[in-house]
Amino acid sequence: MSLFSRTGFQQFVEALPGTSMADQWESSVAKVGDKVFGLITDAENRLTFKVSEESFEILTALEGIEQAPYFAKRKWVSVSPVSALTAEEAAEYLRRSYGLVSAGLTRKLRIELGIPL
Repeated sequence: MSLFSRTGFQQFVEALPGTSMADQWESSVAKVGDKVFGLITDAENRLTFKVSEESFEILTALEGIEQAPYFAKRKWVSVSPVSALTAEEAAEYLRRSYGLVSAGLTRKLRIELGIPL
C-alpha cells in the first residue's frame, strides 16, 4: 500500500510505538505523545514531516518537495506523491521524523508509550 494514500499512511504510522491519529487541518495527522510528527493532506495526498536542518536544505532543492506551509521555520517539508523521493526514502524520512519528535518527549512518557530509549 502506498504511503501517499490515507490508508497506507495510517497503517505505516500506527506500526510505530505510541502513535495516534487525528483528523485536523483537513489532513490525517500522526502524533506521538500528542506531538505531530507527520501528516497527509486529504486533498492532494502530500506528506508533511520534520527533518534535520541538513536534510531540509537537500530535500527542498528537489523537484516536488517544498517547505511545509506554517511549519517551514521548524524544518518541515511537504512532499508531493510525484516527488523525486522513492517510497522507501519517504518512509525512512517519516521514521526519522518520528525519531526526532519522540526524542523530545520526557523519558517517563517514552517508557509509558513503549518507545525504546
